[in-house]
Amino acid sequence: MRHFITATLAVVFSLLPAFCQDPATDPAGGGAALANMANVKGVPKGPAPRAANGKPDLSGIWTPDRTFIYDISSALKPGETLPIQPWALKVTKENKSKDDPEANCLPAGVPRMAPYPWKIVQTPTLVVFLFEGNIHTYRQIFLDGRGHPKDPDPTWYGDSTGKWEGDTLVVDTVGFNDKFWFDFAGHPHTEKLHITERYRRPDAGHLDYEVTIDDPGAYTKPFTMYGHSALTNSEIMEYVCNENNQDVSHIVGKDSRK
Repeated sequence: MRHFITATLAVVFSLLPAFCQDPATDPAGGGAALANMANVKGVPKGPAPRAANGKPDLSGIWTPDRTFIYDISSALKPGETLPIQPWALKVTKENKSKDDPEANCLPAGVPRMAPYPWKIVQTPTLVVFLFEGNIHTYRQIFLDGRGHPKDPDPTWYGDSTGKWEGDTLVVDTVGFNDKFWFDFAGHPHTEKLHITERYRRPDAGHLDYEVTIDDPGAYTKPFTMYGHSALTNSEIMEYVCNENNQDVSHIVGKDSRK
């Protein structure tokens, strides 16, 4: 029943007007609309909780941001466009939804989200992201001062290290493979991809993040996207996409749901 409801919400998101991109409601051009929708459901008020070491506690179960699901260009600031190289734009236009790695039960990669809740587990030396969607997978972000491997084995989620800058968790990730798409729209990347994320919890019920993409193999310059999530009182559930996956055979043409 849970995943029937979540799938229905995904369809609803696809039918929503593009008010997530309205500067009047969301100056950063991100997904504040989802947070606003969650407010109606009773997002907790008050200041952000603190961990024992005094840092903001980012722990919790968070809603996805639709702009990191369907088309990352909608997560840019108003008026900005993706600085995509011609070959990558051509690939984006040619990519068909049935060939989407995520639709075929492969990991979503970074910073793409699935239309399901995700969970942050925080310790002083390690932050873990647990994803309900797709293959029920995870990311590890090490805060123990280690560096990246000199020759990382390219993976779907890369190698992530983090540090605190005031109340902001800064995550640096390299070592990606070139297999995942950034979104339903089919935006590609290369193994040169380097991602910097900045997470901030401005109050008890909301999580804000900035994601800077630096991939000189597919884009002409770095660009930054803006996202927002709301705290939810639901729990993540086991979801294995490989089981009874009947969607791909019914997907025809392009489905960016922009």
